[in-house]
Amino acid sequence: MKIFLFICLPLFCLASSEANANLFGIFTLIPPFIAIALAFITKDVILSLFMGVLSGTFLLSLSTHILKEHSLSLLNFYNTAVESFSKIIAFILNSASDPANAGIILQILCIGGLVALVTKMGGAKAMALKFAKRAKSAVSAQVNTWFLGLLIFFDDYANLLIVGPIMRPLADKFKISREKFAFIIDSTAAPVAGIAIISTWIGVEISLIKTAYKDIGYENINAFGIFLETIPYRFYNIFMLFFVLMTAIMKREFGPMYQAQMRAITTGKIAPIVKSKTLDTAELEDQFLAPKDEIKICVFNAIIPILTLMILALLGFYFNGFNALSGEELEKANSYPLSFETLRMVFGKADSSVVLFQAALFSSIVAIFIGVYRKIFNIKEAIETWIYGWKTMIFTIILLLLAWSLSSIVKELGTSLFITSLLADKMPDYILPATIFAFASGISFAIGTSYGTMGILMPLAVPLAYKIAQLSGMDANAMHHYIVINISCVLTGAIFGNHCSPIADNVILSSMSAKCDHMEHVKTQIPYALFICAISLLTGYIPVSLGVSIWIVLPCNLILIALLLKIIGKKLP
Repeated sequence: MKIFLFICLPLFCLASSEANANLFGIFTLIPPFIAIALAFITKDVILSLFMGVLSGTFLLSLSTHILKEHSLSLLNFYNTAVESFSKIIAFILNSASDPANAGIILQILCIGGLVALVTKMGGAKAMALKFAKRAKSAVSAQVNTWFLGLLIFFDDYANLLIVGPIMRPLADKFKISREKFAFIIDSTAAPVAGIAIISTWIGVEISLIKTAYKDIGYENINAFGIFLETIPYRFYNIFMLFFVLMTAIMKREFGPMYQAQMRAITTGKIAPIVKSKTLDTAELEDQFLAPKDEIKICVFNAIIPILTLMILALLGFYFNGFNALSGEELEKANSYPLSFETLRMVFGKADSSVVLFQAALFSSIVAIFIGVYRKIFNIKEAIETWIYGWKTMIFTIILLLLAWSLSSIVKELGTSLFITSLLADKMPDYILPATIFAFASGISFAIGTSYGTMGILMPLAVPLAYKIAQLSGMDANAMHHYIVINISCVLTGAIFGNHCSPIADNVILSSMSAKCDHMEHVKTQIPYALFICAISLLTGYIPVSLGVSIWIVLPCNLILIALLLKIIGKKLP
């Protein structure tokens, strides 16, 4: 043990995350592993996240005692166990008090209240009936849900919280399983927002690209232009959107999703048979929020509040981002306030959590006014309904607080630094993109956050790609193209975990919005996510790294996905 400490103690002069990564090594994987493994075993995601957080705080406390005491003893372990619980509170408080997270919590609560008001007014039911007239089958119901998901491109959270409640009654009508419905709305959230040229994601993505280029000595680069160049190489996003559409049109599924769809079609049981508080609560919600029998339902009861939310969100992104501009960017924006470049800048600078909270709050007021004006409910009933909508989001908020805490813990432990340190400095240039994509996918699945994965890998991937390109003797154009591919791998791999990890906030929100048991959603979605991930890796990034044109790789892979679905997938009745 003394030899171990002699070797490791000098490392504590480094940043704590680096020191922890070197101290614990592979054991830094314990918190996310426990959270993910228990989620599958117990099917209780709150317990799983809590145990993951507890194991992480135990390791952090243990490292502190090793540093102070220079030895390990039973007393150390006892003190560590006691401190672990207090650290849990500290991490949860830090997660809740973070301005961005607080904004997201308020945004979710307000949108939950708005959805409750729209549902109580019969707007969601009227909207579903309106779509039902257009949707003549389960195929068209799924396609309509997919298309609506594409329309709400500017924010993944807003997408999930709006599309789910509106389209769920229609999905139920055509016996689309809750698992398949959750998969559709989940697949049109982060994969769409991640490649949208005007969204709440683009600011983070562009800033990371610009910072990474500074690290290799390029100060004056057009980060937005580089982002645009990455879009054709965002294979997982593109292929997943295409795959969702094909499963609906071709009426083919495989794996657990096929079983879920067959259950819904043959027995009429659209929701999985799982004894959980979530489903019981969902049933009570349906009774409490059901519109009164004497109320004449109207589609405008949903359209006006939701359209208000979307318009105010877009305007809020513009003005909030505009106020954040300074210097040369502000001069350009003042000269050309509605140019594409200005829109790109202001959307990138906007504080999405604040904007969406403001938009949801005002839209709720609009919904209350409509309901009272049309005598659907009085002021007291309206406020009770709005607050009830907040209550329905409490389960989601708890999950998010624990997920954020776990993300902070694994960052402090250096989990991601340990994983990325396994990347060798020297490897064949055609292997690096696929390797980065695989690592980004693995990290994002383990920590459940796209932003965190991007922030961790981007500063490492760009310098590494630059170095390998230099060693390979590439010219300037080839080097630029090579770096763009590797940037795409980081951004795309980060989406994978956000799309299928049981501890990812988007996956949690998808389950809640679809009123699907969380672990059933994860279990049915992972085979599809792995399927598209494998195609992106094997027939996407490896061929383009070997010099095959992207305009050959893209259409060939779309054809391949359709062919494999026809071969592997089983035809639904």
